[in-house]
Amino acid sequence: MDPKYSVLPQGIQPDESSPEWLSKGDNTWELIAATMVGLQSVPGLVILYGSMVKKKWAVNSAFMGLYAFASVLICWVLWAHRMAFGTHLMPIIGKPEQAMAQNYLLSKYSHYNIPTADYVFYQFAFAAITVILLGGSLLGRMNFYAWMIFVPLWVTFSYTFGAYSIWGSGFLRPIIDFSGGYVIHLSSGVAGFTAAYWVGPRHSHDRQHFPPNNIIHMLGGAGFLWMGWTGFNGGSPLASNLITSLAILNTHICTATSLLVWLSMDMIFYNKSSVIGAVQGMITGLVCITPGAGIVESWAAILMGISSGSIPWFTMMVLHKKSSFFQKVDDTLGVFHTHAVAGLLGGILSGIFAKPKLLRMFYGSDKYGPGFLYSIIDGDIKRGLRQMFYQLLGAVFITIWNVVATSLICIFISKIVELRLHEDDLEIGDDAVHGEEAYALWGDGERDPPRFNRTPKIPSFCRRHGTIDEPSNGRTKFNEDLVHSNVQVVSIKFYRFLKKNCFSLSLKSLLLVQNDQFIEFEQ
Repeated sequence: MDPKYSVLPQGIQPDESSPEWLSKGDNTWELIAATMVGLQSVPGLVILYGSMVKKKWAVNSAFMGLYAFASVLICWVLWAHRMAFGTHLMPIIGKPEQAMAQNYLLSKYSHYNIPTADYVFYQFAFAAITVILLGGSLLGRMNFYAWMIFVPLWVTFSYTFGAYSIWGSGFLRPIIDFSGGYVIHLSSGVAGFTAAYWVGPRHSHDRQHFPPNNIIHMLGGAGFLWMGWTGFNGGSPLASNLITSLAILNTHICTATSLLVWLSMDMIFYNKSSVIGAVQGMITGLVCITPGAGIVESWAAILMGISSGSIPWFTMMVLHKKSSFFQKVDDTLGVFHTHAVAGLLGGILSGIFAKPKLLRMFYGSDKYGPGFLYSIIDGDIKRGLRQMFYQLLGAVFITIWNVVATSLICIFISKIVELRLHEDDLEIGDDAVHGEEAYALWGDGERDPPRFNRTPKIPSFCRRHGTIDEPSNGRTKFNEDLVHSNVQVVSIKFYRFLKKNCFSLSLKSLLLVQNDQFIEFEQ
C-alpha cells in the first residue's frame, strides 16, 4: 500500500476493489440514481399503465412494460450500449459490440470517478423507459407477439442512433440536452405516434369509452415516476456535485408548476379538477425540464413549468380534438403531447435559458451555448443564434429519424405477424391475450359479483332477442336455436360459470341472467 494512504481509515483506503480513481460518493449516488430511473419503469410505469387503461386491458398494458424492461437490458449489454456510446462507426452510430467484458465494465469511465458498469446500467435504464413510454401510444390493441419483436428492433435501429448523435460522438454533439429531452422524450413521443398509425386504432367501443380502472393506483404509479425523476436528472452529471443538486431542485420546481397550471386550465375551461389531467401536467413538467435541469436557473424552471402546463394542454385538449390529422391516429395515452411536444418545448427553452456558467460547470468547456437570452445580455447574439440552430436541427433530425425508422420496423413486423389484435380478441382483452385477468370482478368495473336475484345492467349496444322456455323440474331451459355466431361475449368468466354449471354454450354467445332465467342478446 502507498504510505500516503496509511493515515486513512481502513474502510476508505484504496485497494483492488476500490482503486484510487474511484469516488465512493459518486459511485454510490450513480447506482442510486440508475436504480431510481429503473423504478420509474418497474414498477412505476407498469402500475401507471395497468391502472390508467380500461379494466380488460390492465394485464396486457402492465406486462408490455415489464417485457420491454427485460428485453432492452439483454439487447443493451449485447450490442446496443456500444452502438450508442462506443467506438465511432458513422456520424450517427457507433460499432455494435458487447458491453460485458470485465476489463471494460470495471475500468474508469471517461474522466469521471465511476466505473463504466455504472454508466452502462444508468444508460440502460434510460433506453428501457424510452421504449416503455412510446408503448403508451399502443395500449389496448397491439399484438403482443408484434410488441416482442418491436422492442429490440426499435432500440437497435432508432434509439441508439439518436443517443449516439447527441450524447455519443455524433454530429449533433453541440446540442444542449442535459438528460434526454430529445434523445428520450421527443423520440418516444414521435415514435409512439408513428407506431400508433401503423398499428391502427383500438376497438371502436374502447376508443369511445376508455376509463381508468383504478385512479388510486394510477396516482401511485405517477408518484414513482415523479420521485424517480430525482435520479433521472440528478444522475446525469455522473457525480455528486453542485450541478446535481441544482438539477434535482429545478426538476421538482418545474413539475409542481406544470401540474398546477394544467389543473388550473382544466378548472377554468372545463369546471373540473381532473386527476388524470393533473398527472398529465406532472408528466409534461418532468419532460420539459429534462433537457435543461442542471443548466438553467430556478426562475427559468418556473417559466418552463408554466409553458409545459399550458402549451401541451392546448395541443391535447384543443388542437387534438379539432385536427383531422390527430384524429386519424389513436394515441392511447396522448404520448405525443406529453412527451414529443413537451420534449421539443424543453429543448428550445433550454437553448434560450441555458446559463454560461452552469454550462461550463456541467460540460467542462465553453463550446456549449450560451443560451439565447444570455447571448443578448452579453452582446454576443451570434453564439446564441448558433445554439438555437443546433437545438432546432436536433429536433428535426430526431423527428425524421424516428418517423422513418419506426415506420420501416412496423412494416417489417407486419410481414411476420399482425401488428393489431383480431377483433374478437379486442372485444375480450386480457383473457384472450394472456389467459389472465387483473380483477376477479363481474363486468367492466362493477364491484359486485353476479347474483341470480338481481337484474343485471344490459349493455347499451345489446337488444332483446329470442324466447325463454318455462322452467321444468326446477331448472331453466334455454332454447339452443337462439345461439348465433354473431352474438358476442360480455364476460368470458361468466360464460365459463354457465358452461360448468348449466349446459353447453357457444363461446360467442352473449348471456345474462335476469330473474333466474337466461336471456340472450344480439349486438
